[in-house]
Amino acid sequence: MTVPASSQISETVPALRSSRWRRWLAISATTILAPALLLAIAEVALRVCGVGTPTGVMRPCTDHGQPAYCDNQFFAAPFFPQGMFRTPRPYVIPAKKPPGTYRIFVLGESVAWGDPDPSYGFGRYLEVMLRERYPQAKFEVINTSITAINSHALLPMVRDLTQYQPDFFVIYTGNTEVVGPFGPGTVLTPWDLSLPAIRTRIFLNSTRLGQLVGKVTNANQKNAPGWRGMEMFLDRQVRADSPQMKPVYENFAANLRDIIAVARRSGAQVVISTVATNLKDCAPFASLHREGMRDDEQRSWEALVQRGADLENAGSHADALKLYLSAADIDPQYAELQFRIARCLWALGDFAGAKVRFVRAQDLDTLRFRADSRLNEVIRALAGTGPGVGVVDAAAVFAGESAHEVPGSELFYEHVHMNPRGTYLLARAFFRQLDSMLPAEVRRSAVSADVVSQEDCERRLAFTPYDRLRVAGLVLAKLDRPPFTNQLNHSQEIVRLKSQAEGSPDYREIVAEYQWAIMQNPEDRLLHLNYGFLLHRYDPPAADQELRLALPYDNAPVLCNWRKFD
Repeated sequence: MTVPASSQISETVPALRSSRWRRWLAISATTILAPALLLAIAEVALRVCGVGTPTGVMRPCTDHGQPAYCDNQFFAAPFFPQGMFRTPRPYVIPAKKPPGTYRIFVLGESVAWGDPDPSYGFGRYLEVMLRERYPQAKFEVINTSITAINSHALLPMVRDLTQYQPDFFVIYTGNTEVVGPFGPGTVLTPWDLSLPAIRTRIFLNSTRLGQLVGKVTNANQKNAPGWRGMEMFLDRQVRADSPQMKPVYENFAANLRDIIAVARRSGAQVVISTVATNLKDCAPFASLHREGMRDDEQRSWEALVQRGADLENAGSHADALKLYLSAADIDPQYAELQFRIARCLWALGDFAGAKVRFVRAQDLDTLRFRADSRLNEVIRALAGTGPGVGVVDAAAVFAGESAHEVPGSELFYEHVHMNPRGTYLLARAFFRQLDSMLPAEVRRSAVSADVVSQEDCERRLAFTPYDRLRVAGLVLAKLDRPPFTNQLNHSQEIVRLKSQAEGSPDYREIVAEYQWAIMQNPEDRLLHLNYGFLLHRYDPPAADQELRLALPYDNAPVLCNWRKFD
């Protein structure tokens, strides 16, 4: 047998390796690249054929014949079931940002959107504050917020918005991390622990091919559920100590870090805020007993709580407190019990102890519609992460404006949505941070050292007595449905809000207030919109004229759709 020479072996081995490498590349091309190419071709073909809808934040439009960008009502479709996706408030911006203009995008969920009426959301107050302080500068405050989204949706929003010459991103988010898309308490999407899997799903859902697959998959769902607000989530309770909460905090932190990085790479600055919540006057929406609780323990617990409730209702708070604390020794995780303890401590003058319990009641609430303490800590940790990043501590601001540092109904309509006073405070906190980040030449042009007052803001926004009654009515309608009807203090809150929804404003005075506000800012389309709806019952021709002035862009949607508040 002839043994190959060493030189022949040295030539043969690389040849074999090269052959295997080429074979591996051929297999890879067949199994990976070819399908990817086919999918790309299919995606392009679907776009050319007009199948599906664009899922960018904005779409090209015209405004009085001029090139512009306006809201894309289909942006949120990848994050919601068929027929349930939420939409932004209509807006329009020039395709080319005018020189000397500062473009500010407001992002978040329902609070940032402006619930219960975006005409009086904090972004509107912020715009007035900027305009009054710096009348020589031009500010565009564009509210791109959408009800029920969360940080998983905000990241692709910011990525997309960087192409529209932003100067600032103002972000208020955190209340819907658990119940929003891809959270463990959601009904909107499948839930997944893995952040890469979530982002991959979002990308696929935003493609035309993904939309087509979704449409085919849902074709057999003849009675697709419609949007029913917070009551859709009643059976999606999540404990504070659930293993599902750990990835919520981790994903939230990762999303916020990436949002800031994307925004800063575009040259825009970021202002983000902690989340303020109603602690004192918002009882937990739902509670669960601790796991492993025995039947005899539960019977003892229920007896103690019932006797304590009877004493509390009779005004014997000290005796009630003793029984509640004994019940808490058996089960300290029941959110409503912590709220009862807080109320007794408050009545007895132990306000520091009450605050601790009110916070605990919120954090243990198993219907997680309020940002808990840990989510706010994630936001606070962003402070000092680099230049161009400002952190507003709205939770601390609201505490400082509340009796014994426990925010309640003096600042909120319900659990998280703010009344006029709360809205003004949030806008002022954002304004002060933004003001410190504006260029020096702009700051030197300030005409006043003070922030415009709440009264002046609302006068310029035409937040009239008529509109206050109207908005209070919207809140009352919401509170008449679950999960609000399940709250311990529901009846008291209804009585309080009804007192705000009563009155008979003078029509002539309301008209005069609108006319004055429009004269100060005739380009404010929301002023024209609300004035048109006011006039509709009394002067239809004048109403029609105002509503035409309110059109946000050419070929705008039907105006009546603008009043579909969530």
